[in-house]
Amino acid sequence: MGRLRAAHVWTEFGRRPQENAGGTDHGAAGASFVIGAKAAGQMVGEFPGLTALDEHSNLKVTSDFRGVHCSLLEQWYGVDAGPIIPGAATFARPALVAA
Repeated sequence: MGRLRAAHVWTEFGRRPQENAGGTDHGAAGASFVIGAKAAGQMVGEFPGLTALDEHSNLKVTSDFRGVHCSLLEQWYGVDAGPIIPGAATFARPALVAA
């Protein structure tokens, strides 16, 4: 089997709009990029933005990095995510590998 190289880049957006400029608040919404020959080349989740906040004025979660990591392990590398990621069975798996 050849090498199965993938790069996963994750970026977060701050949860509380009033604190975004300070850079002290960890994100709830983020963009995820998977780069590699087998990548599906599609957007996972929804684009986060300040127009759709939750009841606490926080950005809504648009994708879960744990589900993305489960997908990479299972779809890209053919490895069961269960023993590696706690609670793996509960996370939705986005399609990351091209058909």
